[in-house]
Amino acid sequence: MIGGGRSGAMPGRPSSHGGPLVLPGRPSDFMLNRNVYYWSPMVAVSDERLDRTFSALAHPTRRAILTRLARGEVASVSELAEPFDVSLMAVSKHLRIMEDAGLVKREKDGRVQRCSFDPEALTVARDWIEEHRRYWTRQLDALARYFETTDSAPEPSDGDDP
Repeated sequence: MIGGGRSGAMPGRPSSHGGPLVLPGRPSDFMLNRNVYYWSPMVAVSDERLDRTFSALAHPTRRAILTRLARGEVASVSELAEPFDVSLMAVSKHLRIMEDAGLVKREKDGRVQRCSFDPEALTVARDWIEEHRRYWTRQLDALARYFETTDSAPEPSDGDDP
């Protein structure tokens, strides 16, 4: 568990006063790297909405349903369940997860629930991915510039050196 215990203390990491290290922020704001915890702004941008979106997209059945709905199709729960070897209850549960993430909207049409895709819900994931793409592009560009300006090739020897 990142952050450890109720106080946010991390076991095995003493602080300057001899007790466990207590870092500010939420436990989710810290990353584990070689048993060292540090704050990362890349992690801090995560929020519940982003977590729900990625969680909803993590399951192949949900991605397949979403792909079908993203084509502009409006379908009932039973129509969405047809291609899958799962119960209507299971498909309904998948839809509820996508609905909680804002990816799917359900409307009642008599006794039938019609489902549709809400593309606006993907903007939180798109923005997060774009932010990380820009960050890593800058980092890799800086690394490339470093190698371009640094003479990293060893000097050839004449063979005259003893």
